[in-house]
Amino acid sequence: MIVLAKAPVPGRVKTRLTPPYTPEAAARIAEASLADTLDAVLATPARRRVLVLDGEPGAWLPPGIEVLAQCAGGLDERIAAAFAACTGPALLIGMDTPQVSPALLAPALGEPNRPDEAWFGPAEDGGFWALGLTEPDPALLLGVPMSVPETGRVQRQRLCDAGLRVRELARLRDVDTSRDAELVAAEAPHGRFARSLTASWSTAPEPPAPQSAASRTSVAEIPTAQPAAPRSSATGPAPSASSTAGPGAW
Repeated sequence: MIVLAKAPVPGRVKTRLTPPYTPEAAARIAEASLADTLDAVLATPARRRVLVLDGEPGAWLPPGIEVLAQCAGGLDERIAAAFAACTGPALLIGMDTPQVSPALLAPALGEPNRPDEAWFGPAEDGGFWALGLTEPDPALLLGVPMSVPETGRVQRQRLCDAGLRVRELARLRDVDTSRDAELVAAEAPHGRFARSLTASWSTAPEPPAPQSAASRTSVAEIPTAQPAAPRSSATGPAPSASSTAGPGAW
């Protein structure tokens, strides 16, 4: 079995999860997704388990997984090279379907495959999450447009055009957006992925509180102070001249 993955480094993985998640939280979610995927692979009867990795392995890598470096190039070239690195029949999956289980993979691994047979796992977004080839051939992959809505259709047609009998695995949702993450976590609520998603939400900063009605009062609504009434200059009857003149004023 082959797992094609990217090392969970902040800013390099699951960038479509930010926002609402921070790059660090997105990397933790990606690491949990990869860990769940590798757990499922380890539980299968595959004779060889290979992680074809873009980046460096970390403490998240369990024993029993062989690591090969991804080649440079487009995704079609990297998938083709991953198959080329493994002799004999191989089933390839990615790291974006943490809900995958040994039972979902079993049909492609449980019986000897004919030379003219291929396994195809369609994804909800129009791509594919799994591809199994009895006799890997780069020509089956090179030139297929990747990460677009028609990826799955074109890839499946390429297999059919090569005369292969295409058998399908279950349709799965892969994790690209935060909404995908929520739906996938609900499908597999007891895995590392779901726990990481919950923890990331619980540690996210609180959104700013809505502005109160009082603080939204406009200038036009602030009462204008009324001008004070003019004070009178006299406080009583005007004094007579005699009362104000001192001795010798005349």
